[in-house]
Amino acid sequence: MRGAALLAKTRIDPFILGILAAVGVAALLPARGQGADVASAVSSVGVGALFFLYGARLSTAEAMAGLRHWRLHLTILVSTFVLFPLLGLAAKLLEPSVLSPELVAGVIFLCALPSTVNSSIAFTSIARGNVAAAICAASFSSLIGIVLTPLLVGLLLNTTGNGFSLHSVTDIVLQLLVPFVAGQLLRRWIGGWITAHKKVLGRADRGVILIVVYTAFSEGVVAGIWHRLSWVSLVVLLVVNLVLFFVVLGVLRFLTPRLGFAREDRIAIVFCGSKKSLASGLPMATVLFPAHSVGLIVLPLMLFHQAQLMICAVLARRWGARQPELAS
Repeated sequence: MRGAALLAKTRIDPFILGILAAVGVAALLPARGQGADVASAVSSVGVGALFFLYGARLSTAEAMAGLRHWRLHLTILVSTFVLFPLLGLAAKLLEPSVLSPELVAGVIFLCALPSTVNSSIAFTSIARGNVAAAICAASFSSLIGIVLTPLLVGLLLNTTGNGFSLHSVTDIVLQLLVPFVAGQLLRRWIGGWITAHKKVLGRADRGVILIVVYTAFSEGVVAGIWHRLSWVSLVVLLVVNLVLFFVVLGVLRFLTPRLGFAREDRIAIVFCGSKKSLASGLPMATVLFPAHSVGLIVLPLMLFHQAQLMICAVLARRWGARQPELAS
């Protein structure tokens, strides 16, 4: 109980601790030889299963119905898939003197990801925002992110050597898109069962992601890429993540009142438009990038995920306690 209370007090996501544990195990006992082949195969199957469950869980009708509030959703999509990527390109100015090519690719990859679903909805609810709009917006972001994120990554990284080839496109279709579509098609028959076992399947999701992290970081350890990560790079990376988050947050808070959105809608836009999905990003990275570089490429996403949770938790509680104006 004391440990749980401490985590709640410090607002550290227990899932992040699990990921850090997987990284530590990979650093001490990386998968090699046949073990690496088995880990890679399990990871690939797990990613396919993960996206099948994403497809089976996501209510396409609910996401599409939310398009009636098109101005809100358009604002969130522009923030997620236009503003973020444009800001992410500025990280190229730090290459290679401060950040390695893999870390710069990781920042740009982070900026191309869809929004989170669960935490965006939860924070919107705590802050007394438009929860229905947050559900639709986050779901729609995840839905189109399956296709749009790989396209953005290919467009933004085509000159860095970290982009993807025709082989990667095939992998995306087979490992991500096909299982996702299959889940959508079978949703009418298995959706109820999945909802009834949501907690168990949620733990399975996280288990798959931990396997993905272990496999990716094992590849990095075996390839000897971690000697390129200095403390200076790590600090700069953290600063870049915070700058990204606060710039997007500031832009959304400045523009949404001027675009005529009500307070509840502005809250939903801020939380859905400023966050990025770790659950989608980690599996996608294993498909989009070379195995030996995935460990470094997902590092910006891991740091951003924890930062966004901690900052949004504070903001949601503060806004939820206030009367109707979303004060600064």
